[in-house]
Amino acid sequence: MLKQEYPYYLANEAVYANQDLKVYDKFSGELATAVPLASPDVLDQAIAAACDAAEPMRKMAMYERQAVLEHCVTRFRERFDELAYALCVEAGKPINDAKGEVTRLIDTFKIAAEEVSRQYGETIPLDISARAKGYSGMTKRVPIGPCAFISPFNFPLNLAAHKVAPAIAAGCPFVLKPASLTPIGAILIGEILAETDLPKGAFSILPCRRDSADMLTEDDRLKLLSFTGSPDVGWALKARAGKKPVILELGGNAACVVDKDWDIDDAVARIIFGAFYQSGQSCIGVQRIYIHADVYDTFKEKLVAKAKALKSGDPKDPQTFIGPMISEGEASRLHGWINEAIADGATLLCGGVCEGNMLQATLLENVNSTQKVCAEEAFGPVAVLEKFDNFDNVIKSINDSKFGLQAGVFTKDIYHAHKAWDELEVGGVVIGDIPSWRVDHMPYGGVKDSGLGREGIRWAMHDMTELRLMVLRNPNP
Repeated sequence: MLKQEYPYYLANEAVYANQDLKVYDKFSGELATAVPLASPDVLDQAIAAACDAAEPMRKMAMYERQAVLEHCVTRFRERFDELAYALCVEAGKPINDAKGEVTRLIDTFKIAAEEVSRQYGETIPLDISARAKGYSGMTKRVPIGPCAFISPFNFPLNLAAHKVAPAIAAGCPFVLKPASLTPIGAILIGEILAETDLPKGAFSILPCRRDSADMLTEDDRLKLLSFTGSPDVGWALKARAGKKPVILELGGNAACVVDKDWDIDDAVARIIFGAFYQSGQSCIGVQRIYIHADVYDTFKEKLVAKAKALKSGDPKDPQTFIGPMISEGEASRLHGWINEAIADGATLLCGGVCEGNMLQATLLENVNSTQKVCAEEAFGPVAVLEKFDNFDNVIKSINDSKFGLQAGVFTKDIYHAHKAWDELEVGGVVIGDIPSWRVDHMPYGGVKDSGLGREGIRWAMHDMTELRLMVLRNPNP
């Protein structure tokens, strides 16, 4: 069960300031708990505390940072069921998906603990001409300083972890704003961090209204902004961020290709998962499915049958695969997109029914590529099918998008695999699986409107550190 109320964390300390942010069970609609909302004044205090913590964080020894991260791993394992249940309630995430996210939370902190000791420098020979004789160089990476983090509602634990864990590993204090719809996961991370010996001010976790959080973007005391969320919000934040580097993990309308040589049953099983896990609310959820003409009819029949068999309902039931969307507004928005596509000539293969924030698993074909369910990020349980007979053309179709996060290609043809890797305008290409596949130490991120920079612990630590050069002159070479 959830507590009746939770604190926010200001400079490592739990603060029960108010109960202004109500958190609702996304399936029942009942009030689940309450957390405080931070005011701009509190946010200012958090930033000041992070600045004060910058030097102590930088001076932490590697083994001390590792100890913090390893403590988190141990405590996450001990509180596994509590963390999963909180996800199930606040995000409406089916319990099996919630348990999977807690597993990834543990993996992410474990990887960060390992990466602490892998921040290597280089030696650089500099004597490329007579004037540089006797000179040599060395580089190392140093913490960038206080960071601002904004995380989304769909992975309240693991997407916060992909900012928090590398920050601790790199030696950076931070202020984190979790999504207002799902603040509990981040607060539970804060509860466990508060048990450690991190320097005072090393972290603050502050739910706040979007219009109260401008300092996270605009304040020059913060040296990095990392945002995960919608493209419209992300690019607007970047425009206001000033001189600080900005990392954006944004949306997509991920495509998946099924070539004629792949086992159909395997592709169907993986694509059903990729399109509909956690009710399709994933930026790399399968949205556009391109199937070779030779296998299209068979694939479609099997996929539709599987989609119709998915169990919808209470996310606390282990048999549930499709839970609620995050809100009735989001479900209504996507239901409208489905109806717009049908009115424009699309064929509804299954689903299409919306009740409250529950939207059935929906498949469409004959969809005009300009329709929102194809061209925009659906972020819900819907996917569109399209037939192809030329691999070059399907590459062009996938690239005809403002997004470019990940793509999946089911093919045994090594030339097709390499062509996809060479020519698809995305951050990652997954051969033999869905674009929704991710493991937490790989470089992950997008191009075009899907974002800037890469997550994955090592790559995030790179962004949270700066290169510092030392040149050494030998006066008697």
